[in-house]
Amino acid sequence: MENFQVGRATLTWLNGGVNFLDGGAMFGVVPKPLWSKKYPVNDKNQIELRTDPILVQVDGKKILIDSGMGNDKLNPKQKRNFGVLEESSITSSLTELNLTPEDIDILLMTHLHFDHACGLTKRNEEGFESVFTNAVIYTSKNEWDEMRHPNIRSVNTYWEMNWKPLVNQVITFENEIEIVPGLKMIHTGGHSDGHSIIIFEENENCFIHMADIMPTHAHQNKLWALAYDDYPVTSVHQKEKWMEYGYQKNAWFTFYHDAYYRAIRYNETGEIEGSIERYRYEYE
Repeated sequence: MENFQVGRATLTWLNGGVNFLDGGAMFGVVPKPLWSKKYPVNDKNQIELRTDPILVQVDGKKILIDSGMGNDKLNPKQKRNFGVLEESSITSSLTELNLTPEDIDILLMTHLHFDHACGLTKRNEEGFESVFTNAVIYTSKNEWDEMRHPNIRSVNTYWEMNWKPLVNQVITFENEIEIVPGLKMIHTGGHSDGHSIIIFEENENCFIHMADIMPTHAHQNKLWALAYDDYPVTSVHQKEKWMEYGYQKNAWFTFYHDAYYRAIRYNETGEIEGSIERYRYEYE
């Protein structure tokens, strides 16, 4: 598992699963000859995407950013449509760190689409139960409201099995919230109405987790929005704002979905100054 230090925070990527989605959907109106130069594509026009939570250990707290693909939650049709190659092995990843799901103190849910939220619950004899039983789960109020009352489009990704067992663990916020000193969740909208990003700052040290308004390194261009975005113009403006902020801070940008990079640091002009590459497994 890849890990690195940003100030007093240690970041470790857990194995949350992998799927393959249509490249055109992931890059919206951007022509394939442009985006395919930035990110590999297979003969089915699909790109590889991880769903790997980031364990942030800071101030004695064990914090997860999103929860992975989950296990035994998707039916065969969904696995085929979503190109699922591998489900989560979060518990195994935590075991390697001498931890268990019960040791997680906090989950920061950037949004609650299935590929980020399925890892929150697991099957039991009665239905579903929470995986991270001792954790407080933070998400924006907009996201939590839509999760429980999806519209005709979002009903395909906001699933009851991913929220009903968690109602007593969730804390929502309106605009932004500080989790521990220097670590904030900020509501941006864009990819979903309730989408949030995560920022950690300590003196000159900074990381920014843009979640799905910049899901991979190939989405650095502020105009490259996903066809999956509910509010693509909002995504563009929010990405422009926070990318520029990160450039000025010489921040690390971290990724949940990127199959090739865990994090990239850009300089003031947006050029790559440093990177953490993802280890590629044998099947790849």
